[in-house]
Amino acid sequence: MGIEFSIAVLLAYLLGSVSTAIIVCRLMGLGDPREGGSGNPGATNVKRLYGNKAAAITLFGDLLKGVIPVLAAYQYGFTSTEVFLIGFAAFIGHLYPLFFGFRGGKGVATMLGMMLALSLPIGLAIVATWLFVAKVLKISSLSALVAATLTPVYVYFISADLGWFYGSLALTLILFWRHRSNIQRLLNGEESLIKQSN
Repeated sequence: MGIEFSIAVLLAYLLGSVSTAIIVCRLMGLGDPREGGSGNPGATNVKRLYGNKAAAITLFGDLLKGVIPVLAAYQYGFTSTEVFLIGFAAFIGHLYPLFFGFRGGKGVATMLGMMLALSLPIGLAIVATWLFVAKVLKISSLSALVAATLTPVYVYFISADLGWFYGSLALTLILFWRHRSNIQRLLNGEESLIKQSN
């Protein structure tokens, strides 16, 4: 399935390149989320700038970008490793979107959508981790980092798929890289709380 797989990866990347945050804000007559707040075109920054409705739509769209390619790849009959790589391509598209000057989001929602579609138990474990940390500590970025850290652990013990395990390690490293400014603010005690993002 060499040609088919290459086409699927390309299509997944292009889907990931559709920036939900930017499109939603434009359609709602709002400003470019890259020009306010943290400058990140993602649900958290959209919530901070423009409120819950725009953020919820953004979150849903970013989740779908991870879900759709994976489910389509399963339907087509790709191997488990190929399915993971197709989802990974959508994740990379979200981070570095072709259509928006390669200035994308940090990838948490798209990663969650990808993992939910790959394996519902793994995805739900990651979501539960994010929600628990967010509820207790009320810091979105820290919730994402803890969930990302535990993702390879969940993959290893729930799926026992080594291809997915190594792929999830790559996801975790990339998410940490994308959150490097958040990590610095966390270390400095300057990261904003979720409840402060209205």
